[in-house]
Amino acid sequence: MLQLISLLVENKPGALLRVTGVLSARGYNIESLTVASTLDPELSRMSIVVDVDPSQRAQVIKQMNKLINVLQVSDLTEGPAVRRELALIRVRATPQNRAAILKEAEIFGARAVDSSVEGFAIEATGDSEKLDEFIEVMKSYGESEVTRSGLVAVSLEAKKLKLAPPVKKDLDLETKTDGVLK
Repeated sequence: MLQLISLLVENKPGALLRVTGVLSARGYNIESLTVASTLDPELSRMSIVVDVDPSQRAQVIKQMNKLINVLQVSDLTEGPAVRRELALIRVRATPQNRAAILKEAEIFGARAVDSSVEGFAIEATGDSEKLDEFIEVMKSYGESEVTRSGLVAVSLEAKKLKLAPPVKKDLDLETKTDGVLK
């Protein structure tokens, strides 16, 4: 079952590799992954959609919380959250169907971000199902090319984020394997 996991991590080399390593070492397939810095340039937010058995979800979250550079892990699969994805679609348009393509884009809340003699580049955002439908409609007009961002999400739970600075652990006293402190 697809799970949506949000991580707040220190913006340092190797953080992404350690997170994906936890998932790949357990044989979980990452469906999408987006990462960008937050308002604080020293922190990044990751949104990961991963195919994890629901009974293993809590264990995966515990393992990620143990990783170096990971400050917070949230499971947004079932909780209240806003989830969005971006798709850029290049559609070849004949003179006869140009108006229809723009009308369909308007119906789906998408917009043309570039236009040429050959066609349009259209930007659409929304949930994955809505984008799937829009892409199918655009395919009916002819040749198209699609690039998708992957899911991003923000929790709507009314909890305050409490972060302390990362604790420097004495690695001489602990064993370190694959970036996980044990």
